[in-house]
Amino acid sequence: MRDDAAVGIRPPAPPIFLHDVIDDLGAVERLFVEQAPNTPLGGWYSPGSDPGAPTRPLWFQNDWVHDTFHAPGSGMFFHHPAYVEAAKRFSGAEEVVPTSVYVNVMAAIAEGGPAHTDNPRFLGRDRTNTPMWVLRTMLWSGLFHDHEIRQVTAIWWMNDVEGGALRYWPDGPDRAPVDHDTAMANTALVGDNHTMFHQVGPVGPFGSGTLRVTPRAEFAPSADGAGDWAVTDRGAEVLRAPLAEFRISVLWKADVWASAEEQAARADDTLSMADVARTVDADLVERGAAVRFDLDRLDDPALKAALAEVYPEAVPVGAFPSAFG
Repeated sequence: MRDDAAVGIRPPAPPIFLHDVIDDLGAVERLFVEQAPNTPLGGWYSPGSDPGAPTRPLWFQNDWVHDTFHAPGSGMFFHHPAYVEAAKRFSGAEEVVPTSVYVNVMAAIAEGGPAHTDNPRFLGRDRTNTPMWVLRTMLWSGLFHDHEIRQVTAIWWMNDVEGGALRYWPDGPDRAPVDHDTAMANTALVGDNHTMFHQVGPVGPFGSGTLRVTPRAEFAPSADGAGDWAVTDRGAEVLRAPLAEFRISVLWKADVWASAEEQAARADDTLSMADVARTVDADLVERGAAVRFDLDRLDDPALKAALAEVYPEAVPVGAFPSAFG
């Protein structure tokens, strides 16, 4: 029977910090205005949420670069030479291929965000063709490291606010975390957020607990032209403040390869769902587990739960409580 110690993600490596990342902060503010509104974070953290219920904390996202969309002006992040150089130093790779830029805006969260690793991608398998829980099972099984597309992430902070620390686990989830909680403005952390657990700490303003909105809420410049930004939900204003008082981060992601030749050589080395099922089933048999990876049951919560017992995700020590439960 296979040793359970074989289960899990690759060990993380300590990230690299960059300072004075963006020269023109005004250009970033203009990009925020041009790309407004932002909408609440949803996805795998709150699947099936009632669109009319105020279940989501004030955590808003927006894509500035995604697939074929590139917001005008987003090149200041997408093509940032310091990111590319840091990604090479961090990963030891020569080929860095930027893939996305997106924004997080947070406020009035008394607990924190979830302690997590980012969602993985594999050769032939990503969120466009594979359920997210399957991707995470693939990651935590440790069976598909050879097919995982290695990614590097840069997190940039626009400002210093009340709270809003980044807690991260550079030595693994079973060791004490580290907090980046002072002088965050215009700094960036470059590392592998797909193997390193990380979490946003409580974010002010404090005193009213965690404010919650429906999935239809928006974050945008206030309608009265006063220069503030406002969270509005179903016609009501939930929170208003200058942009500088919201916790703002911009995230850059890139695929990294040992070389352009390696990237080209692996292009056709893709996994089908049948490949995934066959690999997982072989491991389940070796472990003596009763469950099997049944492709006809991918929508069955019982299958997801059974595989999570075999391939559990780690729970990092010292994590903040999460506003997502």
